[in-house]
Amino acid sequence: MDEHPHLVVKQLYKTYKDGTKALQDINLSFAKGEVVSIIGPSGAGKSTLIRCINRLVEPTSGAIEFENTDIVRLRGKKLRNIRRKIGMVFQSHNLIKRMQTIQNVLHGRLGYMGDLRGCLGMFGKNDVEMALNILDRVGLKDQAYKRADELSGGQQQRVGLARAICQKPSIIMADEPIASLDPAASRSVMDYLRKICKEDGITAIVNLHQVDFAIEYSDRIVGVKAGQIVFNGHPGDLTESDTKVIYH
Repeated sequence: MDEHPHLVVKQLYKTYKDGTKALQDINLSFAKGEVVSIIGPSGAGKSTLIRCINRLVEPTSGAIEFENTDIVRLRGKKLRNIRRKIGMVFQSHNLIKRMQTIQNVLHGRLGYMGDLRGCLGMFGKNDVEMALNILDRVGLKDQAYKRADELSGGQQQRVGLARAICQKPSIIMADEPIASLDPAASRSVMDYLRKICKEDGITAIVNLHQVDFAIEYSDRIVGVKAGQIVFNGHPGDLTESDTKVIYH
């Protein structure tokens, strides 16, 4: 790990109102440009961890330090400014299906626009050129003016990735991005995700159910079970017994 981690999670706890202890004493640091997969069974706390980092979920206690700022303490405009730098890729794509592919990608620029321009979709020429370039990078430039619902599931997920990249983020968080895809589409999404993050120096935190994909695509794997970290190491160090501990 480098001397100045890009993101540091310190003593993070999340307890839901029903008493569920989703996260317990999570301590992690992430280097700039590192691709980290978080694996574990359903209900282990993987999604809660990602959603605490971008404050979609409010942590119960702890600190999340990003660019010398504790995200947990931010409110209002300061929180919105930090969120611009954190791209999200969701399992269900979260696209506006009736809109053109390029319009969906351009939504990644909304955090940089005034409310009125954003509502009216008044994107500048530079934004459109950027979106087309990013679509080219994820192999979809020829689909730019098709409606999103005309694309396959794997293509739609690559649009979701392109939208996140259009934010110009320094971190991308992907919550089960390949859970609903077949192996070929999954491989395509992970290929583009890793390639672009490495080329652009973007830190990626990816929740995965598929251990084989985590081993293949990650610089590091974090195993989570019942809200606690039970493995944190190089993919080559993940043994069969480690996997059993995580999933049983």
